[in-house]
Amino acid sequence: MNQRIAVRALVRKDDKTLLLRRANGRPSILGQYELPGGKMEYGEQPEDALRRYLHDDAGVHIQTAQLFDVVTYIDHDDRDIQYAVIVYTVGLAEGHHDIHLGSNYNRYEWSKLSELQHIEITDLTELLLGIVQQEKLVESSKKVVAEKTITADTDTVTIYSDGGSRGNPGPSACGYVIMNAKQEVIGQGGEYLGITTNSQAEYHGVRLGLEKALALGLKDVRFCIDSMLVVNQMNGIYNIKNRELWPINERIRQLVTQFHKVSFTHVGRDLNQYADGMVNKILNAHQRE
Repeated sequence: MNQRIAVRALVRKDDKTLLLRRANGRPSILGQYELPGGKMEYGEQPEDALRRYLHDDAGVHIQTAQLFDVVTYIDHDDRDIQYAVIVYTVGLAEGHHDIHLGSNYNRYEWSKLSELQHIEITDLTELLLGIVQQEKLVESSKKVVAEKTITADTDTVTIYSDGGSRGNPGPSACGYVIMNAKQEVIGQGGEYLGITTNSQAEYHGVRLGLEKALALGLKDVRFCIDSMLVVNQMNGIYNIKNRELWPINERIRQLVTQFHKVSFTHVGRDLNQYADGMVNKILNAHQRE
């Protein structure tokens, strides 16, 4: 697998984020909005690349650039390429806020996160803005999980679910662990899935957890998942564009109707070790067969 480095900019104004619409490029991104940025050139420093893209593609100048996150992303058009994407929160220089688009883009939007359902965005942009959304929504929830306490009703149980693919797509498995308000394990399990993607495996972990919760007669459940895309999609923040996920998502939504309450919260991978360990145990056992 080849690896490449890219930079992206979170440019904010009045709680809105700058997005640019592609005027050229491969069919899968043409006409879709994305965060400013792109691939780094050989020998180029990340902040220099960031300045170059913002100047050439949007006609603006950077005053401040603060590291926000670094994420990996596998290109859906070429699965042999994995990107390390360096994301910066950018402040524009005074007097340089007017957007002047370059040849790669034909339109721009200042969009609130709540308005993203109304425009087409690239998969990478969906991933990155999902991180931004979760930073705002789940900080207090992460503290609750870290302290191993539940602020909901004592009848509420927590389901840690996970899924993994060694190859994406490749050999995959999913798992779940159900804990009551006293942090006692009351149910756990997993399943080898064959050749699937990471996203499919993550969804099957949710499905298995719901099916077990129903079998145990549980009615109020709270999922803790380390996949921000799955959490955002289940919470209705983003639509599901990948048709491979539609059937399993529909199955999950049918299961949800049989509960009094189901919620989905994002947690860091370090706080989802129960289910992650289940997935790796299943995959390791299958490799030894």
